[in-house]
Amino acid sequence: MKKQQYGYVRVSTKEQHTDRQMMAMEKAGIMRNHIYEDKQSGKDFERPQYKKLIRKLKSGDVLYIKSIDRLGRDYDEIIQQWRKITKEMEVDIVVIDFPLLDTRARENDLTGIFIADLVLQILSYVAQVERENIRQRQKEGIEVAKVKGIQFGRPKKELPPDFSIVYGQWAKKHISAREAGRRLGVDHKTFHKWVSMIQ
Repeated sequence: MKKQQYGYVRVSTKEQHTDRQMMAMEKAGIMRNHIYEDKQSGKDFERPQYKKLIRKLKSGDVLYIKSIDRLGRDYDEIIQQWRKITKEMEVDIVVIDFPLLDTRARENDLTGIFIADLVLQILSYVAQVERENIRQRQKEGIEVAKVKGIQFGRPKKELPPDFSIVYGQWAKKHISAREAGRRLGVDHKTFHKWVSMIQ
């Protein structure tokens, strides 16, 4: 059976474009009807076209991706998908942006599954560490900002001028919390929050 060449492109949001990835696929000689494309957010990683592609791939086929992070969101997922495709399915992978990540065995050349696996693990690890460093820097930045008194989230509502009058009536049980909130133009939960702030 003739080996088939396929391409997979993915962007994280519907607003992003796959133009650069598509151009790379065309340059690699992948037919348009052999390119599978997904657009989805980080929260929704269902990737219907990727699943369809996996069902289509046969042993001996070649899968092209522009960059290694198209395979997954993190180190573990990238490694898992790489192993599934190259080892279980016996499909070759070519990462266009990184020629060392090419599992096609070549005569008198060490570049193949072993070298590609090694390079992949190093690259994926570095990418994962960088993501964790970014998260750590963000966390440290937030902590520094809090020390400086910078507020995060929605600003707290100011107490209305007539709060003390309404609060007094509520405290004497002349009105309910719901009625107090209604008079102040808020719901009873906000009224209770204000009460807890002054008690």
